[in-house]
Amino acid sequence: MEGKIAAMTQLDLVDDTPQVPPRLGRKRDHTRDPEILDAALEVLAETGYDGMTIDMVAARAKAGKGTLYRRWASKGELVIDAIACMKKNDIDYSRLPDTGTLRGDLIAMIKPHSIEEAEKKLQIMAGLMSMLSRAPELAEAANAAIVEPRASVNRILMRRAVARGEISADCDIETLSLISPSMAAYRVLILRKPVDRKFLISLIDGVLLPAVGLHGQAAHSAE
Repeated sequence: MEGKIAAMTQLDLVDDTPQVPPRLGRKRDHTRDPEILDAALEVLAETGYDGMTIDMVAARAKAGKGTLYRRWASKGELVIDAIACMKKNDIDYSRLPDTGTLRGDLIAMIKPHSIEEAEKKLQIMAGLMSMLSRAPELAEAANAAIVEPRASVNRILMRRAVARGEISADCDIETLSLISPSMAAYRVLILRKPVDRKFLISLIDGVLLPAVGLHGQAAHSAE
């Protein structure tokens, strides 16, 4: 709890949402939180942090403004909770592919649903761009929810490849695990191009595999 209070300090300095003091009364109902947090992410992706208001989120979620203000005293608190919720609903680490090769595992992670989710997350990050330098805690939350889940999968898959002797134990797995999420973010946020299956396979075959010492993979068909 102390960490969250400390994290909000800087954000409160740049958050123009009126602060609403907590009210005593009946116990808060959290059953609608998931719908409200989803609505917050949608509005954030569409309008950006600066253009977003709690009133917009309330309208999108078909909830009373009072409900949101009782639950979140500021827009910053709402956004951080929404991003944290996005992290919880991410990857099922117990069901990662295990094809026997690093290339096979990486390509098995490319699914239509995962591509759509990745693009949605990057649009949400785009909505935060104006705030990331002014509110470091938002940058940390965005990294934890958007970049780190994919990077952590890459680390798991590459460590498996090391364990079976497919790639060298000297590979800088920490850095290499960030290649695909970083390139995907650059493509969406800067180049304004979609992240599709063809792009992801070209990234695997042309960048990541050669970086770990596996060559000639580009000769494979782009499934």
